[in-house]
Amino acid sequence: MSNHELFYIDGEWVAPVVPATLDVINPATEEAYTKISAGSKADVDKAVAAAKAAFKTFSKTSHADRLALLKKILEVYNERFEDIGKAVSDEMGAPMSFALDAQAWAGRAHMEATIKALEDYSFSEKRGTTTVVKEPIGVCALITPWNWPLNQIVCKVAPAIAAGCTVVLKPSEIAPISGIVFAEVMHAAGVPKGVFNLVNGDGPNVGQVMAGHPDVDMVSFTGSTRAGIIVAKTAADTVKRVAQELGGKSANIILPDADLEEAVTKGVQGCFGNTGQSCDAPTRMLVPADRHDEALGFAKVAAEAFKTGDPKAADTDLGPVVSQLQYDKIQRLIQAGIDEGATLVTGGTGRPEHLNRGYYIRPTIFGGVTRDMTIAREEIFGPVLSILPYKDEAEAIDIANDTVYGLAAYIQSGDIAHARAVAAEMRAGSVYLNYPDWDVFSSFGGYKQSGNGREYADFGIHDFLEIKSIIGYGD
Repeated sequence: MSNHELFYIDGEWVAPVVPATLDVINPATEEAYTKISAGSKADVDKAVAAAKAAFKTFSKTSHADRLALLKKILEVYNERFEDIGKAVSDEMGAPMSFALDAQAWAGRAHMEATIKALEDYSFSEKRGTTTVVKEPIGVCALITPWNWPLNQIVCKVAPAIAAGCTVVLKPSEIAPISGIVFAEVMHAAGVPKGVFNLVNGDGPNVGQVMAGHPDVDMVSFTGSTRAGIIVAKTAADTVKRVAQELGGKSANIILPDADLEEAVTKGVQGCFGNTGQSCDAPTRMLVPADRHDEALGFAKVAAEAFKTGDPKAADTDLGPVVSQLQYDKIQRLIQAGIDEGATLVTGGTGRPEHLNRGYYIRPTIFGGVTRDMTIAREEIFGPVLSILPYKDEAEAIDIANDTVYGLAAYIQSGDIAHARAVAAEMRAGSVYLNYPDWDVFSSFGGYKQSGNGREYADFGIHDFLEIKSIIGYGD
């Protein structure tokens, strides 16, 4: 029996209080392939009440018990690994290899990292006559996006449970099925009633209700900066903690001492990963002005090597973007790049010539981009790369930091000490030197309008804790 039109509340699959459904669109076909129920305030109230009741006992569980629970969740997650990958591919159009090797893998990797972090985590310490204890913050509302569904679900749920919190999760209504499979994992793992709850629905009717709910103690939100501002304003009335991971417009500085062909090729690949739908994608490539034309040639070759098409085909590199809304936004921004005078190196508006349906984007490279152009300022969230020339290192740093965002930055250099010196100048939460492997034990989060708080490993656990000082003499 499918749980697609049910919510998971207080350890049971339940129907919505007020029946209503939303279509889930397969972006490769533009057709609905299933439905979910759309929640309301009544459903949120039920879920929050269940989480609040469960918190009384779950917050008192031992470090060892929570560790054992996370290990069981990981075990069941691995049993459902193929189902999770298939769900991601269907709901967001990711090629199957990417859905498994990156999307589903990310959930597994973050669960493993949280387990390792919890094994080493201390919830109390002595400071002079004070014992400082870290206690679970309470009921947590978790609102996750469609672009990395398992990554963000696990990055919130796992540390919340590690801390002793109870949660209500709202996955994106655009890509909700992987969240439902995750709820099935939690049920099969024996998570106590009320500790994990899931309510599907849209932002105004579920997400904002969760953010403003008086019995919710914390909101952890990942999504656009626009939506994050709404969440923060809604949460402010009850003075609850809000942790946010928002938009990005990350610069990729290729320094003169880097191998230009390798750096540009890998930069294109990094920008186009997940069909460009990553908040920390290196979407602004900064290259020395005297090698700008050479860089465009390397970028053109790299972009045209990508095969865009059916997510189920084994040789597909890029699937569609997630929705009509995203498709239309990306088309508008590509046209803006053309209209504002950037050099269209490859790609452009419309679908690739061999595709007549689906939200497919032509892999696009712009050269001669200036910092004031729309494509250099706005988050595009598709396979579109802007290449900007710079005259010297000081200008490159200035351009890189000239954005309202500060999620990530990328530095390429033949000299790691040089790269680190430039990294020190970046106003960004993560700086990646010479395209390193993904490290789930690093911190993740941004400066400026890219949000606040940090996720991954022990950084994530910290965000779900309150700090209490108990002051007094004696042992």
